[in-house]
Amino acid sequence: MKTVVDSSGLPADAYSAKCPTRQVLDHIAGKWTILVVDALLEGTMRYTELSRRIEGISQKMLTQTLRSLEADGFLTRTVYPTIPPQVEYDLTGLGQSLAGPITALRQWTEAHINEIERARARVTAETSVR
Repeated sequence: MKTVVDSSGLPADAYSAKCPTRQVLDHIAGKWTILVVDALLEGTMRYTELSRRIEGISQKMLTQTLRSLEADGFLTRTVYPTIPPQVEYDLTGLGQSLAGPITALRQWTEAHINEIERARARVTAETSVR
């Protein structure tokens, strides 16, 4: 039985440009989302911990990614009334449910990087000969 989208009454179909599943798929398939969720699988983290853990992410992208994940219900943001305010991020049950697919994708990438790099080098060499 296919899931019916509450807002439209239509079946969920990520291949349909009008279906909201497309936006969610675009969001969770992004590299920063994958890395943030994967990092939070280790447990609750503060903004600075996430920033240090995920090398190369800008403040702007980390902030945007965290806000989007919170808006979609994948994580919670807890602000503690300290000076300066301490903010922690933690995955919700919905966010935890992404653990399997996201971890599998990261592990697959790490396991196959050498094959991918060899293929890239081969294509680059063939292209430069042309």
